[in-house]
Amino acid sequence: MDDISHSLEFARVVDPIELQIIRQRLIAIPNLIEKNIERTAFSLLVQEYKDYAVGFVDASGSLVTQSRFSLPGFVANALGLAVRAGLDVIGEEEMHEGDVFIINDAATLGKHLNDVCAFTPIRIGGKLIGFFAVLVHWVDVGGNMPGSCLSPTTTEIYQEGIQFPVLKLIDRGERRREIFRLIEINTRFPRLVMGDLEAQLGGCQMGHDMVQEVVAQHGMNEVLAAMDAMHADAARNMERALRDVPHGTYHASSFFDDDGIRVGEPIKVDVKVVVDNDGLTIDLSGVNEQVSGPFNSGREGGAVAVGRMAAKFLFSSATPVNEGDFERVRIEIPDGTFLSARPDAAYGSAGNTHASVVDTILSAFSEALPDRIPAGHHGIYGTHTITGISEETGTRFLCLDAMSGGWGAFSDTDGPGPYRSTTHGDVRDVPVEIQEALYPYRIEAKQLRTDTGGAGKFRGGLGIEKVYRFLQPLTLMNKMDRTRCPPWGLAGGGAAKTAGGEVKRASGDNSVLRKGKMEMARDDVVVISSGGGGGYGPAWQRDVARVLRDVSEGYVSVEAAERDYGVVLRADGSLDEAATRTRRAAMASAS
Repeated sequence: MDDISHSLEFARVVDPIELQIIRQRLIAIPNLIEKNIERTAFSLLVQEYKDYAVGFVDASGSLVTQSRFSLPGFVANALGLAVRAGLDVIGEEEMHEGDVFIINDAATLGKHLNDVCAFTPIRIGGKLIGFFAVLVHWVDVGGNMPGSCLSPTTTEIYQEGIQFPVLKLIDRGERRREIFRLIEINTRFPRLVMGDLEAQLGGCQMGHDMVQEVVAQHGMNEVLAAMDAMHADAARNMERALRDVPHGTYHASSFFDDDGIRVGEPIKVDVKVVVDNDGLTIDLSGVNEQVSGPFNSGREGGAVAVGRMAAKFLFSSATPVNEGDFERVRIEIPDGTFLSARPDAAYGSAGNTHASVVDTILSAFSEALPDRIPAGHHGIYGTHTITGISEETGTRFLCLDAMSGGWGAFSDTDGPGPYRSTTHGDVRDVPVEIQEALYPYRIEAKQLRTDTGGAGKFRGGLGIEKVYRFLQPLTLMNKMDRTRCPPWGLAGGGAAKTAGGEVKRASGDNSVLRKGKMEMARDDVVVISSGGGGGYGPAWQRDVARVLRDVSEGYVSVEAAERDYGVVLRADGSLDEAATRTRRAAMASAS
């Protein structure tokens, strides 16, 4: 009998209503705790940006359930990987009630070192039933620049901060003070990091206690049966969803500008997707080799993460994530690529590439699932970091900001946006008022970029433009990408405008904003622009009334209405129906 059949047989001995109650209680626990972490954390990265993950993992290291609203980049491998490393290194017999472990090492998680996972074992009567885990992006873990992973110039992991193999932070309820001191002395922002760590530890303890409460109320066997049933249901749902995909081999490709070190050398993304009786294979063998700059990630934190995100988004997005979702999803990639890099490579910008790779994987399905796959979205984190020493307070400051942009149109609706990237998830912008209150700059504009959405029967979403004026000398670290690979259209839709930017010096010198580190002077201005989303279907087929509305709302210019959509407006803004018919007929003939 296979594992799923065994799980279902076990589940049948438990009342199905009770199983459902247990299931929903377990699912609710991480969602409740994530809100508590947001309220108690110190850094904006947790409070606003939601750069964390909360979850319950079983005794073997398989994910049972994870919080809904934290970053998708941690979907169903980061927490389990951390726990499995603990089981391998420490051993189950040395994991006691009251213990808490931390880990961030690149060889295990395959992510940048700021992502630190804490986890605690949950025992009932001495029996290990699982772990509660909380991963948080710490603001700074040392390295050659403030923010650690935010440096655009690193070439090896040792420049990016301190690494923790599996370390016991708390031993049977007693804090190991030497480890806490080690953490505190290796960060530029001890108040923020230690404050976030306390929120993280509180989340672990709260999750531990709440799972124990569920077991106390329902019984050990009943809870284990519910966990087995959750895994089996997730596997069955994914298998059912894959049956609806026509069997075949599908391809897509894209590229990044460069790694910031070898300027101008594109990083290629060639994807092959195979759907057959065995399930789904995502073959990333054609992606670029490991790069010199910090745009690498390890196999688990890179290739496996992007493959699982794409599969979850497309085939089981309506259900809470569980390890069972991925039983029929295989990721193929050789060692030594930028998504399966050696653990000594630079990993600082590991997550910055993931949204575009996920988008490329989804694009590969556009032939098989034309009504479900949107055109390309802006596809980047668009992160930029502003740091320095405040002239007012004499203290060090650091702000990580990121861009929202346009998403691609579907076969029946316009692209939404501006939103964060697919791998950001439900992440808020840090409000302008908070940024201006905390940091020495002003955001003079934050506005939509006209004509950035790809033209189509259904138009892509628009990118945005943000204008920063600096009130004192400081450092800007920029990781903008996708300035050369436009978000693609589908089914005859047009590509969107790419990301970009400009530096306007107070001295009068202007230049193109590029990836890298820049020293900024008082009253220097930086304009950062995100890309739009691709269009879907021929633009000349777009309803004229929709085009007129786009023009009136500033989404599309008068010139683009005529050039891209064949909608001709007179000088007074009224529609020239005859000229529009002629122009659209010519566009139809040429298509």
